[in-house]
Amino acid sequence: MILMNIMCNCYSQTVIPLYRDSIPNARQMADEEKSDTDKNGIVRISKVSRPTLTVYFPAKEKATGAAVIVCPGGGYRILAASHEGQDVAKRFTEMGVAAFVLKYRIPDDQTMVNKEIGPLQDAQRAIQLVRENAKKWKIDENQIGIMGFSAGGHLASTAGTHYQQSYIENSKQISLRPDFLILVYPVISFTDSIGHSGSRDQLLGKNALAEKIAQYSNQTHVTPNTPPTFLVHAKDDPVKVQNSLVFAEALQKNKVAYKIHLYEKGGHGYGMNNPTSEVKWMDLVEKWMLEKNWPK
Repeated sequence: MILMNIMCNCYSQTVIPLYRDSIPNARQMADEEKSDTDKNGIVRISKVSRPTLTVYFPAKEKATGAAVIVCPGGGYRILAASHEGQDVAKRFTEMGVAAFVLKYRIPDDQTMVNKEIGPLQDAQRAIQLVRENAKKWKIDENQIGIMGFSAGGHLASTAGTHYQQSYIENSKQISLRPDFLILVYPVISFTDSIGHSGSRDQLLGKNALAEKIAQYSNQTHVTPNTPPTFLVHAKDDPVKVQNSLVFAEALQKNKVAYKIHLYEKGGHGYGMNNPTSEVKWMDLVEKWMLEKNWPK
């Protein structure tokens, strides 16, 4: 079985299908996935209908037991799979943290029965898959986080605020709650005032009902049990910085531990390296994880 062979080389990555059997909520369609690389080397994947996890393990002597699932951004239209995916995963392995890049399904009425829950199903399944294999992969099942960029940040924050309801088969009652969140220039809200309309329209449709907008505006779903969170945003981001600020405010009100780093400039989509600043937010993430005993 594919899963049994992943640990053979700590320095390599392995791609595994997210689902063992049939993909839930999927229509029978041809696989039309496409991958393009621009002049800057940024890989963009479109029309994803066959979700996978790409696994990156740290060297054995560095492994801490912590793990993070990485959700690239792309407005729920594409996945920025390199600078918001594999590059980040490699940085985590340098920290001794196992990383799992999630190639989640792009919301599409042609490939899904209900497109609004497709990405969340994939995020929940990724958490479930890593947690149920934690012992085999030498991961602490209580140190499994999820991170996301832009619309991937919306997905990660949805996973962190909607985990009480399982959108996948979960007969073993494995916890779908991530242990921490890392949200990088995230879309949080779908409201007209601060939300990102492109991501909202792609996930919910152009004429989304008010109740759906409220359901997926994640700042309104924070509770005292929401996972500890690290937020990164630039003040001049076209995805308004208020997305991170309202989430941080909700975390504070609910006495949830959080850290927020705001850049004065940088815009959107810079991945790990904001060219306007010498501050590397991933260094701050590493410090935050150590301070919070992630990893132990």
